[in-house]
Amino acid sequence: MAHYAFLDENNIVTEVIVGIDESEIIEGLHTETLYGNFRGQTCKRTSYNANIRGNYAGKNYTYLPLEDIFMPSKCHDEAILNVELAKWECTNTDHNLEPHEA
Repeated sequence: MAHYAFLDENNIVTEVIVGIDESEIIEGLHTETLYGNFRGQTCKRTSYNANIRGNYAGKNYTYLPLEDIFMPSKCHDEAILNVELAKWECTNTDHNLEPHEA
């Protein structure tokens, strides 16, 4: 069993599903391609324990293709992306610890 995130044209996660194991190939297609073709959306695997792509994708998270990570919305405009940790770094003293939805 694996988890998959569907992306809109702006790389925003629209839905996350549980699907078949990522190592399975059906009709010659890898799972991301298979699910993406079925839905007509880009599909990316996500890891519940964040082993791949930085964070477990959530609805309204953004997929950053160059970094190959999923990110929640920024907590504040001045937040800076730490790609290695896949986290927003923010020094705002009025910091909301829970990311807000876009």
